[in-house]
Amino acid sequence: MIYLNENVQNKIDKLKYEDLYIVADFDRTITLGSSTSSWSILSQSNLVPKEYVTERQSQFDYYRPIELDNNLDEETKSNYMSDWWVKHISLFVKYQMSEDVINNAAKDLRVMAFREGAHAFLSKMHLLNIPVIIISAGVGNFIEQFLIKNDCHFDNIHVISNFIEFEKGIASGVSKNIIHSLNKNEVSLPVYIANKIATRNKILLFGDQLSDIKMVSPDKRDNTIRIGFLEEMVDEQLEYFKDEFDLVCTNNTTFDEISKILNFK
Repeated sequence: MIYLNENVQNKIDKLKYEDLYIVADFDRTITLGSSTSSWSILSQSNLVPKEYVTERQSQFDYYRPIELDNNLDEETKSNYMSDWWVKHISLFVKYQMSEDVINNAAKDLRVMAFREGAHAFLSKMHLLNIPVIIISAGVGNFIEQFLIKNDCHFDNIHVISNFIEFEKGIASGVSKNIIHSLNKNEVSLPVYIANKIATRNKILLFGDQLSDIKMVSPDKRDNTIRIGFLEEMVDEQLEYFKDEFDLVCTNNTTFDEISKILNFK
């Protein structure tokens, strides 16, 4: 089901391909709401120690409810998320994850699946030369491999995420600053990406958490159509999502349904 903000039609009517770019989350946005996240791939790969799986699950059980708690103030929640991401990344180092393990896990991404219609949508954006910027708090290594394996790693798609780095073949951390679910407003676009969107003024934003709206700065939000995928704790979060997103999509809404509403032919 899709809930539409009463004022969104005016924004839709003003959309033009040549003036548009996309900003999107990845896990459970471009992929199915029921799909495994890029952080979970290693734990389901049978390539890692069971101790890693146990510790990773313990962290998830503790921090995930905090991530979904809309009653916590933003600063407190952001601090928790920073702790969670740092601790999970430290597990890669603790258990000396090798580059071979990461690469082999990336070769078997059957636990991840496109949201229905997402592949066709991304292909169309490529044909229309519309920039797609993926800002993900997930693992960039797996995101890029997923796109490559699905013949969807187009030159108009730019992935900004947590890329695992290696020293002598062993995980040593992630490149640049950690991106977690609450700090996407702090992401600085590389110059070459910023240049590609400099003359474009309309934005489609796709996300699956309230914090994803921060992928676009407040001064640009009047020119942004915000599309939120709500698959978890729907009853508890629906009104929050309707306050922040122009379209709220539940029950694994397809990109085909969204394209129809946006008048994408």
